[in-house]
Amino acid sequence: MLLREGLARILSDAGHEIVRQVDNGPALVDAIVALNPDISIVDVRMPPTHRDEGLRAAIEARRQVPGTAILIFSQYVEERYASDLLEAGAEGVGYLLKDRVADVRDFLISVRQVAERGTVLDPEVISQILARHRKDNRLTELTVRERDVLSLMAEGRSNSAIADQLSISDGTVEKHISNIFSKLGLDESASQHRRVLAVLTYLQA
Repeated sequence: MLLREGLARILSDAGHEIVRQVDNGPALVDAIVALNPDISIVDVRMPPTHRDEGLRAAIEARRQVPGTAILIFSQYVEERYASDLLEAGAEGVGYLLKDRVADVRDFLISVRQVAERGTVLDPEVISQILARHRKDNRLTELTVRERDVLSLMAEGRSNSAIADQLSISDGTVEKHISNIFSKLGLDESASQHRRVLAVLTYLQA
């Protein structure tokens, strides 16, 4: 509440009109849909769990109102949802970290840039998003045949069904799957199902 009121005061003093203040994700989406503001400034953490409700609400708002300008102003980077926010286009998107904004004037410049369909991303946000995608690039190490096998695994095929589909032996399928596990860095572990983890890596990429 204090942060919200403080931001409203800063923006108002700079000549901006505050059309609505909200304290939860659904209210944010409703406000954006109803008012179509020039820009919405959103904290990642919102009630009830104070985890990532704000960012997920921002993504939903851009789904319902394509291109609506969103500036995430947060204490930390939620790289998974930050990537999702940018998937629909980087125009009118900003993501700033609170403890790295040292000047009110710079913050107001960022607000205006995002409202005018620009993109403003803290370097740390970019770094973490790229780091996440680099992890997914493990798939590029797979051969064409290994990718075929993994694709069929993602469809829920058994080893025998994969062998029939690709006209290879069951033993060859097992060898390809072993190579897939190795290249994706999936070590044997009693607490992990490597086949499921391999499929998840494939689907996320």
